Amino acid sequence: MNGIEILSEQVCFGGVQGFYRHASTSCAGPMRFAVYQPPQAARGRCPVLYCLAGLTCTEETAAIKAGAQRLAAELGLVLVMPDTSPRDTGIDGATGDWEFGEGAGFYVDATVAPWSARFRMHSYVADELPALIAAGFPVDTTRSGLCGHSMGGHGALTIALKHPACYRSVSAFAPIVAPSQVPWGRKALPRYLGDDPAAWAGYDACELVRRQTFPGTILIDQGEADRFLEAQLKPELFDQACAEAGQSLLLRRHAGYDHSYWFIASFIDDHLRHHAAALDLL
Repeated sequence: MNGIEILSEQVCFGGVQGFYRHASTSCAGPMRFAVYQPPQAARGRCPVLYCLAGLTCTEETAAIKAGAQRLAAELGLVLVMPDTSPRDTGIDGATGDWEFGEGAGFYVDATVAPWSARFRMHSYVADELPALIAAGFPVDTTRSGLCGHSMGGHGALTIALKHPACYRSVSAFAPIVAPSQVPWGRKALPRYLGDDPAAWAGYDACELVRRQTFPGTILIDQGEADRFLEAQLKPELFDQACAEAGQSLLLRRHAGYDHSYWFIASFIDDHLRHHAAALDLL
């Protein structure tokens, strides 16, 4: 299947949940990803939603915990869930810190050695993976969306804002919207991109939306009991940036919900319907 190794495939809600591996050019090594093919994919090409996970997560996290397959099967929506970084890189310092390195690629193209050799997750998600999916699975590449959680929400927002013509829809759960201004980003971005804040701005949703808006409403859900809300997430900064830029944004806050996949599972149907409407499935 065009260089794609099948690790496992199981029937799920009449479709197929699969886990796969391939040799990545962008990340200079093997990368794993998951794909859910709804039953409609057996009869023709379907719209595709890329779901980007957060810190410490893998390609299995959203596939197992989000509970998205049931409605994706009903809607006829392919779900693609990549890993969050290359693995087994052998780079000194790439493991042992959950906020940086393996499992914490931050969806950037690193420019600083030794990270620049392997950590090119922006190119992987925006360019290489869509081409691989188009060649190996029955997807309609003209109808693509992006969704993400936390670090993956940062990835979804920044990739959509940097490539607005490639996606019809974008949404996020508890995204890191201003990595240039919060501890997670200030720890990772200088190590991946160097010390110039101008380089960080290229991967900061608050900065990007002021340069280029997205042609559609961005949906963000945020739990008010999220322990990372005040220090790391700061959705109010993106709300302000969108207002200044004229970007349509639906920011919903939910009392009692935290940062976990219990929160995501509670509202994933709303996100799938948000994307389905933009991808002409409703």
